Amino acid sequence: MVTWKPHSATERARQLRQENATEAEKALWRRLQAKQLNGSKWRRQHPIGPYFADFVCHEYGLIVELDGGQHGLPDHQAHDRRRADYLESLGFKILRYWNNEVLENIEGVLETLAQALAGRPSPPTPLSRKRARGSTSTTEPNQ
Repeated sequence: MVTWKPHSATERARQLRQENATEAEKALWRRLQAKQLNGSKWRRQHPIGPYFADFVCHEYGLIVELDGGQHGLPDHQAHDRRRADYLESLGFKILRYWNNEVLENIEGVLETLAQALAGRPSPPTPLSRKRARGSTSTTEPNQ
């Protein structure tokens, strides 16, 4: 057990990833890392304001939260609602799953995540260098 307290959000996120990860978080991370789900980039235990998102995909504005049994308690539900209100005010969509859902039906969880990604606005594509510099010439394809 760690006896020191982290002094930064980065240190706290590292601690959450390395020492506090649940089996469900580890299982889902194995399937999200390295752009395995529709080419989307995910971050794990990522700080957003005063909170840490279990998983976040910034390009689609999607957060995934995995919940254990403590999230069913009234005090924890109130905290989860305040947290969700804050994150949603920043434009994020939050999907919540129970830990046992991930462990028992990870394919179903991944399917709903893929559908959520498909339903979110696509990230903008970068302009080509030529267009970004202000060139307006275009070439018509050969007919």
